[in-house]
Amino acid sequence: MSELSHTKATFDELRSRRNKGFPFAVRASGGVEFAFWLQWVVATVVQCSVLIFLGIGKLDGDLASHYRLLALFSSLLAIPVFALFRAYSIRNGYLVGVARVLASWGTLIALLMFIAFATKTSDTYSREVVLQWILIGFAFQALAFVPLHKVLRRMDRLHRFANASVIVGCGDLALTLAVKLRHERGEAMIGLVCLDGDQPDNERPHTPYFPTLGVVSQLRSVISENSVSRVYIALPARETDQIEGLYVDLLDANVDVVWVPDFANLKLLNHSIHNLGGLPAINLNESPLTSYPGGAFLKSLMDRALALIGLLVLSPLMLCVAASIKLTSPGPVLFRQKRHGWNGHIIEVLKFRSMRVHDDSHARQAKKDDPRVTPVGRFLRRSSIDELPQLFNVLKGDMSLVGPRPHAVAHNDYYSDKIIAYMARHRIKPGITGLAQISGCRGETETIDKMQKRVELDLDYINHWSLWLDIKILIKTPLTLVSKDIY
Repeated sequence: MSELSHTKATFDELRSRRNKGFPFAVRASGGVEFAFWLQWVVATVVQCSVLIFLGIGKLDGDLASHYRLLALFSSLLAIPVFALFRAYSIRNGYLVGVARVLASWGTLIALLMFIAFATKTSDTYSREVVLQWILIGFAFQALAFVPLHKVLRRMDRLHRFANASVIVGCGDLALTLAVKLRHERGEAMIGLVCLDGDQPDNERPHTPYFPTLGVVSQLRSVISENSVSRVYIALPARETDQIEGLYVDLLDANVDVVWVPDFANLKLLNHSIHNLGGLPAINLNESPLTSYPGGAFLKSLMDRALALIGLLVLSPLMLCVAASIKLTSPGPVLFRQKRHGWNGHIIEVLKFRSMRVHDDSHARQAKKDDPRVTPVGRFLRRSSIDELPQLFNVLKGDMSLVGPRPHAVAHNDYYSDKIIAYMARHRIKPGITGLAQISGCRGETETIDKMQKRVELDLDYINHWSLWLDIKILIKTPLTLVSKDIY
């Protein structure tokens, strides 16, 4: 118990500092919101100051009304954009935080340019002022972000560490939760409290980091002796009576009570909790495109803009590829195949034809040294150039740049009853590239295990989807284009 004593001494020291007036500005409740709005206010002051300074300098002391309007629009539009990218999250490291600020600022500038183009007001702004504002504005925002982010992270860490918490439960869920709270959230998790009669004293799990402090009947004394401020209940759903009894018993104990339901046996998809008319509603399965409509709109906007740019830039290459296919083997240039899209709707996916014309009724995957693949097609498949026509699918709205790869309908029919939650991968638009592809799960899936791994990565992408994740996958994709597993 020496480590526990040392931890308690640290808690006491931090509490004494707090009681003496230590500035714990980041609260457990609302700390994320406070950090965001503080960073936003600072960033707004910085970027508006830069714009005003540059505008006045260019216009000899008189700031035109359209520059004031630009400052107002950029400030307000920054709220949803920076929130979407989680640019000001205190969970970010410094480099990741600056990168997210850069991505947010770039997206904000792109939206402002689109608005200026659509309203035909771009000519009213000095290109010199706007370009300097973009570069200097980001530089100053980054310089202001780093020290403020450091202070907020330290305040958050001290606050979390100064408030001890315990977990009621000694099962796998409790241990997993303890690790997450200690290492991912930095909370002062001092130990576990088991159910009465759960295990004999000498068989209860006990680790140096998460010691067993007692049983439920001793919970009051555990809270008092260790100055616990938060109790997590990590019990199976079958223990409803025990959970209700704990809740009622702790109502007057002056502690926060958090119930972490055990859904270990359920395959959750983008799960979340909402307030539904005063009732807690747990979403077990929800598409990111419906739960984050603002993010879905920006994802679609980014997809179609980049697809259009890609088609314009790559059109000479695509014309050369089309000519080489036509000259080297009889048949159409494009291969069209029915595949499942968002929510299971059938879409027609386009690819450059890389095989000789054959009966495709069984939708057999290409294998190593597959005789159906043409010499030109082999190069196209190895370099993934055969996927370029799917930019038209993205432009049409059937696909996204990033998402689970669409499989042939015959493959889906085969795997849907062999892999749990296989069809759940269609809860988001299919993509040209995806998390599975940059993680090495490309090419033939000749075994159930290989397809299972790909599905797990697809579901992991859906559960953690964000615009920032899409950008990271797009950046990493060129590094994985040449793979020995592609036939």
